[in-house]
Amino acid sequence: MTGFFSSLPIPLQTIGLLTLSNVFMTFAWYGHLKNMSHKPWVVAALVSWGIALFEYLLQVPANRIGAQHFSVAQLKIMQEVITLSVFVPFAVFYMGQPFKLDYIWAALCLVGAAYFMFRA
Repeated sequence: MTGFFSSLPIPLQTIGLLTLSNVFMTFAWYGHLKNMSHKPWVVAALVSWGIALFEYLLQVPANRIGAQHFSVAQLKIMQEVITLSVFVPFAVFYMGQPFKLDYIWAALCLVGAAYFMFRA
């Protein structure tokens, strides 16, 4: 990748691209529940696939860049931490779901997973 992201260290490139990818992924997977609940599921699926294209255009380079610095397992755990970090604000602010203490417990479990995956 060229431009702004390529001037950043590999970990920041990876985190930035995975975060942007996750925004698209979250809208592709769950946005139709708010915006297209009255449409046939096949229409929602096609729109979601269109959104998911942008997810993959960011996620594939993120993993290729990240693989230069991280193991595949580390990339996966990083992805899960980022997914929860994107999903919770999406669920609360966009979908209007109440904030639950379970989000905190899930995040703490991911902190544990990240610790074990990234320890020396």
